[in-house]
Amino acid sequence: MPADVLPAGVIHDLGYQRYAGDRCGRPAIVRALAVYSLRSAFGLGRGSRAKIVPIGVFALLCLPALINAVLVARGGARAFPYDTYSYPVRVVGMIIFLAAQAPELVSRDLRHRVLPLYFARPLRPADYPLAKLAALITASLIVLDVPVLLLYVGTIVGVHGPGAVWHQTLLLLPGLAVGLLWAVVLATIALAIAAFSGRRAVATGAVAGFFFLTWVLSEVLGTVASGPGAVAAATGARVAGLISPFTLLDGVRQWLGGGPGVVPDPGGAWGTGYALLLAVLVAAGLAALVTRYRKVGAA
Repeated sequence: MPADVLPAGVIHDLGYQRYAGDRCGRPAIVRALAVYSLRSAFGLGRGSRAKIVPIGVFALLCLPALINAVLVARGGARAFPYDTYSYPVRVVGMIIFLAAQAPELVSRDLRHRVLPLYFARPLRPADYPLAKLAALITASLIVLDVPVLLLYVGTIVGVHGPGAVWHQTLLLLPGLAVGLLWAVVLATIALAIAAFSGRRAVATGAVAGFFFLTWVLSEVLGTVASGPGAVAAATGARVAGLISPFTLLDGVRQWLGGGPGVVPDPGGAWGTGYALLLAVLVAAGLAALVTRYRKVGAA
């Protein structure tokens, strides 16, 4: 067909308008990603199945506080210390929570290969894992410290006088600080492990396996080491305590002035070693996260 008889093109106005609002930039993107991830950690905005694990673990950790409230209402004393709040229940609950929710925050994006869409915005590769980490730390802190606050409320209901309430408040603060330490350490390690697989089942198994196996191994070796000889038994138990993040956390808690725990008091050089190893674990987890997503962003 000759060019002079070709039909003319038509421009259709579909009514799209240019965005004229404020462009909040990178900080707002990181903040929105962290808030979205925090909601995802508790299954908010998703189906009921996504809420089973986080709500179930939260209820499990609140159970000792509710038992304490019943005992106090019947005239008893506080049943659990604030800083070692039902240690075995807390360990089991956090293993389940982190094994389920850490992959929920990172594995889906890796599997569906949507990270290039994130990094197409003014978002640096390090911003993504740090926002996810902030969300998981916050979620872990809620799961760990809200039950301690319930324990505190259930206790002060049964005490009399402002002096007794103030005494309980002073005891509460180290307990909340211990919860924060647990949240930072465990969330960092769990997210670093989960970030290396886009398959949620694999990531869940890796996180659960690391925490559970190191904890069991530490407990078994600590029990075996508690043989004849008090000094040798204490040394063996302290060495076994270096294996698991949970026993490391308990050792650092005692080193900072807390009461007796699951490992012999690691004062002096032992306490310093516990604290340094815990710091190395956190630093290694952060470095692994940032390195992982820099490689993904460059791919």
